[in-house]
Amino acid sequence: MVKVYEVTKGIDSEFQRRITDLLMGQMESLGTKDAYEQVSTTVELALKEDSQAHIFVAEKDDTLVGAAFFNVALSIDKGGHYIWLNDLYVHQEHRNRGIAKKLLLHVIHWAEQQNIKGMELETGINNGATKALYNSLGFYDIISKRYGFRF
Repeated sequence: MVKVYEVTKGIDSEFQRRITDLLMGQMESLGTKDAYEQVSTTVELALKEDSQAHIFVAEKDDTLVGAAFFNVALSIDKGGHYIWLNDLYVHQEHRNRGIAKKLLLHVIHWAEQQNIKGMELETGINNGATKALYNSLGFYDIISKRYGFRF
């Protein structure tokens, strides 16, 4: 049975390492040179008390098999707080078993309890399975062009 829960702020470094190891599966396909340090630092920052980032994990038999990583921000357009879902990741060996849907439903339920006004995310244009999941839960396409900048 898969258990989904929010990771509490201030967890021990061993659990942070387990989350980092899981999320490395998401980064490895990107081939980033300093990926492990980047993910580790981000997880550490996300779990600080003053962070607006949250991590939900899916665990099966004491093994982390999936994670949802998101930030809460303010939006004039939404009229309050909304979620930007940075990552929804399920380990390759555990895909197509409803884990991503279970993670996302937990995030949605949490958001409703927090009076969050909406959620946004992005996925690859050719990622049909993920787009089908999002659409099945009521997400809709937003036509836009996203831009980025690195310091």
